Amino acid sequence: HYQELPELFMDFICSLTGKSPSTTGAGSEGALTKGPFNSLSTTADLNNALVSFILCGYDGFSSAAGYVGPNRRIDHDVSLLIPEIWCRLPLRERDPRYLIKRGYLEKLEDFDYNGVKVLASRLGYRITPGFVHAYFGKIFDNPTTVFDEAMLKPETQDLEVYVDGIHNIVSAQRRVAQRYFDDGTIEGACPPLKALLYMMAEGSFEGKGISHPDIRHMFTRQYLLASDWYQQRLALKQQLDVQLWHSHIDYIRHRLNVCTEIEEKTKLESLFNAAKNKRQYLESADYLASLQGTIGADGIRDN
Repeated sequence: HYQELPELFMDFICSLTGKSPSTTGAGSEGALTKGPFNSLSTTADLNNALVSFILCGYDGFSSAAGYVGPNRRIDHDVSLLIPEIWCRLPLRERDPRYLIKRGYLEKLEDFDYNGVKVLASRLGYRITPGFVHAYFGKIFDNPTTVFDEAMLKPETQDLEVYVDGIHNIVSAQRRVAQRYFDDGTIEGACPPLKALLYMMAEGSFEGKGISHPDIRHMFTRQYLLASDWYQQRLALKQQLDVQLWHSHIDYIRHRLNVCTEIEEKTKLESLFNAAKNKRQYLESADYLASLQGTIGADGIRDN
């Protein structure tokens, strides 16, 4: 599967699992949900990750493990296979836009089942028979016998089970997102992340659904670079760097005051002057401008 950033980060936020040693069943199990693994506010990690993904144009692909549908047990076979395929693809053919244009990826759309909307679009795009024919022949003599319709479209195995699986994903995402509202950490989320949390918990943000152009635009590099909140991250990074070099200068000054060795004092004086020059540069507009395109710094909330 390929997921664009909104759907990909819904999965990151939820850290969804089917069953693992740390859970008793389907649900959310990732490190982002467990305090003992990370004492930072989860929004700090997610803000940094999201800014990084947007700036770098990272494309998120994932592979299945365990089962594909109720009848096809694959364990980690596909997880081991996909890197073998991927390393044989030219860079341009790993681009999801190329794969979509060629018909090698198809978008999953929401649909109604027994009067209830099934949010299949949360799964993003999935590979097609065209992808199997074009690329899996690098590994298999007859790839379509392995990746047949039942593998590529698990809903053909049992539509009710498929629908239940998607509902499980959506309900787990809703439950995890609600925690950010309950403990107040949503206030530390950058605007695109905050929009996602509202989508996951309530189904919309400011009356707009996940497919609304305004929401999708929030996950573009153009939007990010022009946003006030991103510029604030850069200004905070500059401020923190200046503070760090203030402390360096204070330390060197202290060492100079207590130093009695002439040779060491000469070295310290050189370091002292270099540190002051460094601080002067860090305080300049040129340094702030040089931070464009970096993740800046997150204003971590104390929750």
